[in-house]
Amino acid sequence: MAASSATEKMIAEADGAIGWVIFNNPARRNAVSMEMWRAVPAIFDRFEADPAIRVIVLRGAGDKAFVSGLDISEFADAFSSSAAAVGIEEMSARACARIEHSPKPTLAMINGFCMGAGIQIAASCDLRVAADTAVLAIPAARLGVGYPMTSITRLVGIVGPSHVKDIFFTARPFSAGEAGHMGLVNRVVPAAELEMHVRDTCAMIAENAAARQA
Repeated sequence: MAASSATEKMIAEADGAIGWVIFNNPARRNAVSMEMWRAVPAIFDRFEADPAIRVIVLRGAGDKAFVSGLDISEFADAFSSSAAAVGIEEMSARACARIEHSPKPTLAMINGFCMGAGIQIAASCDLRVAADTAVLAIPAARLGVGYPMTSITRLVGIVGPSHVKDIFFTARPFSAGEAGHMGLVNRVVPAAELEMHVRDTCAMIAENAAARQA
């Protein structure tokens, strides 16, 4: 397994046919900082240029969180300026668009908390697999912050307008099971089996990709 890091908080690991993109900020439940947003396109450039990589998996370090949102400790000053806030939104939109438009299949492996920016990232992937213990939410309404329109539109396309209104109007946390019912995640599996299930799914995808190129 070959590993590198565009920043210590973003780890890229090539493991056979899988390119792992790891959000590595466990002290803050893998909350996303500006340097982490910036690192995403560079990691995708690397994996997309490697013909051995057939599928790209995004996950959080450890088992406590996928991504728990923005690293508010870093963004607090930026949000005091409307221009800076717009810059942050544009940076996150670029990173998520890079994920969404990757020519290689992408999969979000959701364990633990998946909040705010975490759902933004996961919804940019082609597939989402969640542990049965995962908790999801978009608390923007409680925090008094905006949410990128491109990400809202993406969510509407996945779960429909009624579920999106529920998610945003209530800002409530919901379970992996409810996320599955909404259609936000493709599969919900026992937490202990999450990585094995993701690896098995990636193996099936890799075999299909190889067959198409034969």
